[in-house]
Amino acid sequence: MQRIQFAGLFLFALTCSAVTLHGQHDPHRNAIRHIAAGDLKKASTELKKANPDDPETKFVEMVALLKLGDVPAAGDKARDTLNAGLPFERLLVGPRKALTPLYESDAWKALSDQHGDGVLLHGPMLGTVTEDGASFWVRTSRPATLKIDVFEADAATVIRSSPPRNTTARQDFTTILRVEGLRPRTSYRYEVLIGDQKMVVENARFTTHPKQGDSATFHVAFGGGAGYVPEWERMWDTIEKLRPNAFLTLGDNVYIDDPTQPLTNHYCYYRRQSRPEWRRLIASTSVYSIYDDHDFGMNDCVPGPEIESPPWKRTVWNTFRENWVNPYYGGGERQPGCWYDFYIGDVHFIMLDGRYYRTRKPQPSMLGPVQKAWLLETLKNSRGTFKVLASPVPWTEGIKPGSRDPWDGFPDEREEIFSHLEANRINGVFLIAADRHRTDLRITKRRQSYDLYEFESSKLTNRHTHPVVKTDTLVWGYNKTCSFGLIRFDTTKPDPQVRFEAITIDGEKVHEFELKLSQLQHRD
Repeated sequence: MQRIQFAGLFLFALTCSAVTLHGQHDPHRNAIRHIAAGDLKKASTELKKANPDDPETKFVEMVALLKLGDVPAAGDKARDTLNAGLPFERLLVGPRKALTPLYESDAWKALSDQHGDGVLLHGPMLGTVTEDGASFWVRTSRPATLKIDVFEADAATVIRSSPPRNTTARQDFTTILRVEGLRPRTSYRYEVLIGDQKMVVENARFTTHPKQGDSATFHVAFGGGAGYVPEWERMWDTIEKLRPNAFLTLGDNVYIDDPTQPLTNHYCYYRRQSRPEWRRLIASTSVYSIYDDHDFGMNDCVPGPEIESPPWKRTVWNTFRENWVNPYYGGGERQPGCWYDFYIGDVHFIMLDGRYYRTRKPQPSMLGPVQKAWLLETLKNSRGTFKVLASPVPWTEGIKPGSRDPWDGFPDEREEIFSHLEANRINGVFLIAADRHRTDLRITKRRQSYDLYEFESSKLTNRHTHPVVKTDTLVWGYNKTCSFGLIRFDTTKPDPQVRFEAITIDGEKVHEFELKLSQLQHRD
């Protein structure tokens, strides 16, 4: 009886609350954090800041009621979430542990009979596209056997299929299917089959990359700062309409800020992965991801150099791997991380992990010794016409005044990397980064070498905005609304070039800058 009364008071507090605006760290995520920690009063306080008619609010209220043990009230709230517009798949995906009492109720049986039991919950997410293959990440509602069939763009005959793969609870019902034996620079369509049943997938198409080392014309979108704001989820459709060959998401991808609680981690991934706009983009665009502080730990976190300390590091890393489709993840199980590299034609992309091994003592290091050695060797051996060095935080000095969180906090390591380019006469390098909630182009002058251009963008869907910091490194900056970076490559020209474009959520190009390879050459 006491538990039911508490549940009633919890709901009363919610229904009597006023709607207020909220900042970047949204009340739904914050309420889930408090529910995971067992503090229902704080969860209620957070939900007072949310729109009570929002289906996401009703979903979180349902999770709170289940935490209280009031399954009948949670069943009623589940129906409310669906009536408010939440797709049934959101209830199927969970987080399952939190929703287990609901699944065992008569109310759930009635809902399942009414809405059916869809099997493909999330994805497919396209990734690791090469000249002759592609990978596809998926999540199902229960254990299932899947395969991918690939067709020529306008043909009806299957030309290649992936080996079948199973999803299991151990991997959160996710798996990655790989199709190989394709032709370079060729457009294909594909189908996802679970057993013999074909799944309905929007934008089930892709184009393979040019052969590694070949000159090419293509474009890549990138950004960070993708807080969950429903009215700005249309950003993913804006990017998809430009048909980029790849999309690089450089951190603060879902804003978790709760590394010790699997409930919060899963909740933040699931709500993004359930968005139809996101699913349309990732079905046809090769996705590459790295994390930053809000995905890996807490704001500006410095977790230290050890692999297993704090103990949540490996758990967060495993969850990250379960939700993306990168070519590889650092040094694997022995040396966890999210650094990796890949080529599109003759352009080499090098992606960095700025959090797992970040430390201040005894010597400040963002990368740690293993990743740094890998980076220096990878740069030295690169055959890329352009080499794109991607960091979750900005490289350029002075763009976050007073903070040691970007590369300003690790100046010796930054200088070691830049000096390595000069000592080994490595040409064609430019920098990209995220973290600052705006889109900037900046130049770092180098006395002994060519200048280093940095294209930074991290306001994909965030509410919160950072002012454009005006230093002598600034070429242009933009922060009026959500935006992303677009990089257009043309290495077929006698003097290969890239063009940097700042694009708004409405598809407007607000800035551009052309950079030629001849500007990224070491001087004699």
